[in-house]
Amino acid sequence: MNKKLTVGVVGLGFGGNHLQAAIDFGAEIAAICDVNPERLNAYREKHNLPESACFTDYRDVLALDSIDAVIIATPDQLHREIAVAFLEAGKHVMCEKPLALTREDMRAIVAAAKASDKKFMVGQICRFTPAFIKAKELVEAGTIGELYYVESEYAHDYEKMLRSVAKHWRTDPLRHGVVGGGCHAVDLLRWIAGDPTEVTAYGVHKLLPMVPYDDTTISILKFPNGVIGKIFVSTGCKRNYTMRTLLYGTKGTIICDNTSDHMQLFTIGENGMSVNEQPEIIPINVNNHNALQEFRVFADAILNDTPVPTDAIEGAKSVEVCLSIVQSAETDQKVFPNYQF
Repeated sequence: MNKKLTVGVVGLGFGGNHLQAAIDFGAEIAAICDVNPERLNAYREKHNLPESACFTDYRDVLALDSIDAVIIATPDQLHREIAVAFLEAGKHVMCEKPLALTREDMRAIVAAAKASDKKFMVGQICRFTPAFIKAKELVEAGTIGELYYVESEYAHDYEKMLRSVAKHWRTDPLRHGVVGGGCHAVDLLRWIAGDPTEVTAYGVHKLLPMVPYDDTTISILKFPNGVIGKIFVSTGCKRNYTMRTLLYGTKGTIICDNTSDHMQLFTIGENGMSVNEQPEIIPINVNNHNALQEFRVFADAILNDTPVPTDAIEGAKSVEVCLSIVQSAETDQKVFPNYQF
């Protein structure tokens, strides 16, 4: 690369992964910021950073002229405030998913991104997950024919982390599990099948008494070109974490997830009608949080002025679908997502 990026990281919970990715890429770390001094110091020592690069208030990072780009990995509730501030300060921004928790906030971020000449990227990590990249390649190559049904799930038991502190930011009523975590499955199916035009959903609240929202939601969606789909989100289910995804086409089926070292591919047999009973097993590298590749794409957009694949509008579309799912489950009504931002 012709220029070395100078980066700041705000929020070192999950942001620690982004910090490592930026370092592995070769970026210069000019600032790390976290409201927890102990966590901040731990990362300073781990990466041998000077105390002058450590901050507990993101506003102090805003004032640094040396920073080209910032990675925002704070609790979701703070995304609007911090993202807009850095865009207005003339910085490139990569913001963790979901873009925001409300329509008002996501539209404010989209407006700020449009008004800026800087790059803005949303951390929709499924688009950088090896199994899902391979699945999309197979679909686009016509290997399973024409899509007609797609299905994904976000199964992740939050109970242990929620019980570990008296008040966790994930218990905020605005941080519904469908928006905060389910946005992964929503964005993945949008990436593969397009923007849903219609949503019907149902929810139950039986597993996480410490949250005020449904901890399990099922949604049925209509996608373009006659494709139908289903998304299951549970933040209290008693099982291992997974994003098991199934893609059905007229010539075959793909079964994959983000935690297995292989995927299954069923295709039409030699007679052109029956499906081979034994699937082809395709080896896959397991990397369900491929932060390094995500940062590479972000850096390339900055350094070479390439398009950002998950810009503010893409992030907003996924949030809009999530909010439509929540709205449908709460009202028992069909909802039509509005993608006008």
